[in-house]
Amino acid sequence: MKGSHLLLCLFSMSCWVNLMPTAGNKILHFGACRVSMSMTEIRAGFTAIKANIQARDPIRTLSILSYPHSLHKLNSSDRCCITHHLFNFYVDKVFKHCKTEDSYVNRKISSIANSFLSMKRKLGQCHEQNQCVCGQESSEKFKQILANYEGLNVTSAAMKSLGELDILLDWMEKSP
Repeated sequence: MKGSHLLLCLFSMSCWVNLMPTAGNKILHFGACRVSMSMTEIRAGFTAIKANIQARDPIRTLSILSYPHSLHKLNSSDRCCITHHLFNFYVDKVFKHCKTEDSYVNRKISSIANSFLSMKRKLGQCHEQNQCVCGQESSEKFKQILANYEGLNVTSAAMKSLGELDILLDWMEKSP
């Protein structure tokens, strides 16, 4: 009998621990969607490679994400929608074309990509539950981001988008 109580206690504690956000995780709010993400880990990985990635950017006069007012001043539903699109964009387009000759940089990119893939899944679930309703504003802003991206060759566009990751992370952390 004592063994079953101990087992039940251990099981309960393990469930409780699994529900707690891990150190470095932050709950981000995108409209009706609330998602836990390890911003500390992603920022550390990006900081470690930022100079290397940005040095590969041949076109410094154009920005993929910073087109005037691209991400700012969205209502909460549009914020949810564009975040969902941006995670799909980074996973499906950007990370696939960010390969370097430096294995350390590639490992950091892979780690960030895995975090984004996890977020893409979480936001996708929320989006599918109709908690995000895409409005005209988010659609227009995302079309502009895609136009900026597609205006460059694939590798340059991917490296530029990765080099602008701090813009996206800063925006995500700002609560509306």
